[in-house]
Amino acid sequence: MAKRTDLKKILIIGSGPIVIGQAAEFDYAGTQACLALKEEGYEVVLVNSNPATIMTDTAIADKVYMEPLTLEYVAKILRYERPDAIVPGIGGQTGLNLAMQLERKGVLKECRVELLGTSSESIERAEDRELFKEMCQSIGEPVIPSQITYDIEEAKEAAEKIGYPVVLRPAFTLGGTGGGFASDEAELEEIGANAFKLSPVHQVLVEKSVKGFKEIEFEVMRDSNDKAITICGMENVDPVGVHTGDSIVVAPIMTLSDHDLKMLNDSAIKIIRELRIEGGCNVQFALHPETSEYYLIEVNPRVSRSSALASKASGYPIARVTAKIAVGMSLDEIQIANTTAAKEPSLDYVVAKLPRFPFDKFTQAPNLLGTQMKATGEVMGIGSNLEECLLKSVRSLETGADHLYLEKFDKMTEDELLKYIGEFRDDNIFAVAELLRKGVSVEKLHEVTMITSYFLEAVKRITDKEKELREKVKDSQALISAKMMGFSDKFIARLWNTDEMEIYSMRKTEKLMPVFRMVDTLHTGAYIPYFYSSYSGDNDSKLTGKKKIVVLGAGPIRIGQGVEFDYSTVHAVMTIKKAGYEAIIINNNPETVSTDYTTGDKLYFEPLTAEDVMNIIDFEKPEGVIASLGGQTAINLAEPLRKRGVRIIGTDCDAIEKAENRDSFEKILEELQIPQPKGRAVTKIEDGVKAAADIGYPVLVRPSFVLGGRAMQIVGDEAQLRHYLKTAVEIDEDKPVLVDKYIIGKEVEVDAICDGRSVFVPGIMELVERTGIHSGDSISVYPAFSISDRVKGIILQYARKLGLGIGIVGLYNIQFIVDKDENVFVIEVNPRSSRTVPFLSKATGYSLADIATEVILGKSLKELGIFDIYPDEKKRWYVKVPVFSFNKIRGIDAYLSPEMKSTGEAIGYDDKLNRALYKGLQASGMKLQNYGTVFVTIADKDKEEALPLIRRFYDLGFNIEATAGTARFLKNNGIRTRVLKKISEGSDEIERSIRQGHISYVINTSDIGSTGQENDGYLIRKYAIENNVTMFTALDTVKVLLDVLEETTLRISTIDA
Repeated sequence: MAKRTDLKKILIIGSGPIVIGQAAEFDYAGTQACLALKEEGYEVVLVNSNPATIMTDTAIADKVYMEPLTLEYVAKILRYERPDAIVPGIGGQTGLNLAMQLERKGVLKECRVELLGTSSESIERAEDRELFKEMCQSIGEPVIPSQITYDIEEAKEAAEKIGYPVVLRPAFTLGGTGGGFASDEAELEEIGANAFKLSPVHQVLVEKSVKGFKEIEFEVMRDSNDKAITICGMENVDPVGVHTGDSIVVAPIMTLSDHDLKMLNDSAIKIIRELRIEGGCNVQFALHPETSEYYLIEVNPRVSRSSALASKASGYPIARVTAKIAVGMSLDEIQIANTTAAKEPSLDYVVAKLPRFPFDKFTQAPNLLGTQMKATGEVMGIGSNLEECLLKSVRSLETGADHLYLEKFDKMTEDELLKYIGEFRDDNIFAVAELLRKGVSVEKLHEVTMITSYFLEAVKRITDKEKELREKVKDSQALISAKMMGFSDKFIARLWNTDEMEIYSMRKTEKLMPVFRMVDTLHTGAYIPYFYSSYSGDNDSKLTGKKKIVVLGAGPIRIGQGVEFDYSTVHAVMTIKKAGYEAIIINNNPETVSTDYTTGDKLYFEPLTAEDVMNIIDFEKPEGVIASLGGQTAINLAEPLRKRGVRIIGTDCDAIEKAENRDSFEKILEELQIPQPKGRAVTKIEDGVKAAADIGYPVLVRPSFVLGGRAMQIVGDEAQLRHYLKTAVEIDEDKPVLVDKYIIGKEVEVDAICDGRSVFVPGIMELVERTGIHSGDSISVYPAFSISDRVKGIILQYARKLGLGIGIVGLYNIQFIVDKDENVFVIEVNPRSSRTVPFLSKATGYSLADIATEVILGKSLKELGIFDIYPDEKKRWYVKVPVFSFNKIRGIDAYLSPEMKSTGEAIGYDDKLNRALYKGLQASGMKLQNYGTVFVTIADKDKEEALPLIRRFYDLGFNIEATAGTARFLKNNGIRTRVLKKISEGSDEIERSIRQGHISYVINTSDIGSTGQENDGYLIRKYAIENNVTMFTALDTVKVLLDVLEETTLRISTIDA
């Protein structure tokens, strides 16, 4: 079939806010698809509610709707826009589910819109487990024995029949939510209860567990002429039992015999043909470790998380090709790198993907892994051998490790370590390395972990090399062989008791520098500007005579540093190219747009460490390096690079130090006469106690130099403070802890640009929740909705003084507190682009990252046509709502605090504030019900404030349930309340009530510092999350919800009321 000329306008559905299991890979895919269709001359309409990504920039599609991804809104857009077709397989599971809903409800038929690419019948056959099983059996492909069940009794019978251990998989949930392993009936009951509830169709698959099998994936591609090719085979280092998103994955496949490799590859091609999938598709297999017995695990009939990895691993643009196949083009007609998309890539290097977990943030959650995905992001290392790419990936993770070594395992005995790796954990590979150092055999480790011996031997080669280095101090042969294996200078320095700079000088003297090899898998002789470093092979990176600028990326996506920073990086690169420089990107995140080699002029896929970046700079000799757009990752590199003689352009190291070092920052504020909350930096526990007594409780405590408010807490008295200083942080001479007065007030923030002479503040954002909740977890509104013009004036004056006083050149972000008397305090200044930059850019219409990049390159704001500090505010309301992934990680407390917990954000906008809030809450995935029961447990300090709010629920027709203390207070104030007994009194009334499903909202506030996982509040929050009940821990959010409900709910009253 040739390219369709009957289509003019095409709708693409995005994947919405970032949650665990559906992250930036889909924005990368969506961006590619939009650009590919525009390139072919189609008009592209995009709907996606995520403001943080480059995909929702107006430059990517012809029209961008950032509306909630629900049937109601998308149907409205279809009726209004009347596109000819939809491409369903680009927006992850969210986009696919929506397209299927539109089809089932007859909306596509009504609007005469066709589904492009894979047909809805094929999607059904791949997604619906029964149909999938029937199809596999009909073509003789083995599937895991399983049975579909609709209640817990059926599930028990099925498990008896199949035989334990079994795995439960709820239908139509994302990233394996609600699933898990059960080795007996008791475990089945526990996991089953949650699984049935989370499945929208109340259907759970009980299947035989193949834990311990090898997990193998193929990324395959087929066009409408039935030509099918394999893009990339990938092998999970972890056995079946760990979600593939949480596994270490390597490519190409290394440990299969030729027979098994061909057998699985043929099977993948056979399936994509049988399913008649058009475009990219991911097929996962379980293979017995000793025999050739295999099972099909699943098929994703869409672009998946693995597709982003496969695209970056192979350099083959899967989403771009998928979009073009959807409009009828064949693989032979689609051009890529001097050849066509019909050519199969082959890899002459090795890649390893390592997941990035949030356990450093959620220290109270157990770091166990299973079928439910928990990683927030991932990194990829490319190398000439397995050891090199593994060690590069470890350095890229930014968890503080620069080698396969973690201090925490030093003190553990061999038996403790073996017990530790007996379960799947996020850092098992580090524990395995420690056991190899202790002399445990590869055979023994294979038996315990079921990791293929081939991979364990690679780790053993690394630990053997460590031993050799210890014995051969400063030996140049040993150094060369260690560098070829991917060892970092830093780790070699530690083994040789010297510092990193000395190893660097030694390498320079020995002329031991890496070459940069090209990622070329189609081998057509084309020059592809996509490189990785290696200490073996030839250099492929060509130097040009152009002036060059290097942009440092933001590394893996984690809580506190999301895709927002990739957004700024990509904008910077586009602006640098426009200004006539050569734009060079260094980054290691395979999910993002910045690591698409067509984004910049050159892409170096490398760890973001001083050594790895320096190797590139020594080779490229750029005019300057931009460190202020890649989040904290890039900012942290500024000083080490300056020490190595690199020119940092934009905000320089002195300015960064002024903003980030507590003492320097206080001095500046004093000079500029800008107030801040009273506070002190302390390095000893007793000093902390004394400081808090002087300042007065409650105080906010946190380590200095933090991103995303890690380990930040509000404490109410000395006992809590002592407990925090002993357990939550390492307090030390070089690790000061900040103790600040906690001021209750409104929180306001700005993103601003300074050019060294004048300042531009495009908008002021006001947060709905008062101070004490991390700004990333608060609802943010532009323009500000309750502060006076006088306060805005003070904020702008402070923003100007701070930009010029600190010496910012480019973007910076300031957070303010406004107390009840309209006093304005500065909490902090971040001398870099922040997580609100994309949201504010889209709301105000000023592309902040582009303006900032022009300023960094030397233009003044006036030259860019910006003469005023503050433009007219927009006449519409824009609301940013946080999105959490609490249900993915067991054991984490969902109480909102100064420590950031959200994984993503959604946007809502409208001419009326309440409607914008309503859309924002809907887009964030919150279930907004205007009937049912509200369960409340309120701390004494909040009871008076909560009373009018609960009365409003009561007036709207909600039932009220509460625990004894709260119920007594409500009854005394004339609100009918049903009393539930406390959990700590041994009652299960609360749990039963939440499970029954009639509770619409749980409102739970606690006194400052009443922490501890045992308390009732923690358990109430846990039940609410496990049962998908909307929960609030801040009364400010409840107010917003009520404003919205009152506007959208019809009420009842007697005739004569």
